Amino acid sequence: MKPESWLKVTERGLYCEPGDFYVDPHRPVERAVVTHGHADHARPGNRAVLATPETLAIMKSRYANKAGDALEPLAYGEIRDIGGVKLSFLPAGHVLGSAQAVLEWRGCRIIVSGDYKRRSDPTCALFEPRPCDVFITEATFGLPVFRHPPDEDEIAKLLTAQRQFPERSILVGAYSLGKAQRVIALLRNAGYERPLYIHGALQGLCDLYRDLGVDLGLLKPVGDTPKAEMAGEIVLAPPSSLNDRWSRRLPDPLTAMASGWMRVRARAKQRGAELPLILSDHADWDELVQTLEDVAAPEVWVTHGNEEALVHYATGKGIRARALALIGRGEEEQEEAPPSEETKT
Repeated sequence: MKPESWLKVTERGLYCEPGDFYVDPHRPVERAVVTHGHADHARPGNRAVLATPETLAIMKSRYANKAGDALEPLAYGEIRDIGGVKLSFLPAGHVLGSAQAVLEWRGCRIIVSGDYKRRSDPTCALFEPRPCDVFITEATFGLPVFRHPPDEDEIAKLLTAQRQFPERSILVGAYSLGKAQRVIALLRNAGYERPLYIHGALQGLCDLYRDLGVDLGLLKPVGDTPKAEMAGEIVLAPPSSLNDRWSRRLPDPLTAMASGWMRVRARAKQRGAELPLILSDHADWDELVQTLEDVAAPEVWVTHGNEEALVHYATGKGIRARALALIGRGEEEQEEAPPSEETKT
């Protein structure tokens, strides 16, 4: 039986017919399997939601009673039988609780990667490759030009700027779920023990990460701190706050932006980033290629990103490959909480 006969692209998203559930649906459905908590994968309004405990906690934090009528936790490695389909989760390494969805039916194993990266991240479990018959991969950075530098080098750039400009605050734009906490943890791993100052929109998810066991050290809210006290300090805020009125409360801020898109000069200029930090929570080209080798799937479906380049590469390696057009998958800039969260101070 062909994989596409039981796992189909529909107007609501990727639908598993024998299990009667959707993976990361972009419209409300009766039963959703959610790979992680970013808003372009975890939508509100589903009746039943099955996800890792961490993802469910993130969804409850963001959507409250709209997270889902019935929330079903499934830890990594556990198996749930849904209509004869065996469902399990593997770590995806994207953000806390992120998972690859493993679907097995009638001897066929399909893995839906969700969003993922391959490098170590102190805030979430490392990606685990697993052999499969079909691998459905993202391709956000699916061009050979995208090769992310070592995280340590980018954090070193940030700390160097802080030393060079002791009279200025260093304002880092970082998405509220995953990126902000990762930047904080990388700074701590680099030996940075001073307080870090955060925009109010980051507070809730930083608190949740702590509650779920991720140590972020001492964080101080910008709103409670005198302007002069933040000279020479590192401040984290949502990207939308980098150049708005909120940033005026900081002493001569040097603006940085943490994103894989900072590899593209036009993107850095658009964000007004004096200090582009190439820190991505998505696999770069080399990691995508390595993953195809590791999972050894004879068939690959590629989605949300630069599908054509990865499809061409896979086909050249003898892999059956095709682009999978899924509606509602955003770029890294769009993987953010509803805009109302960013207005908080």
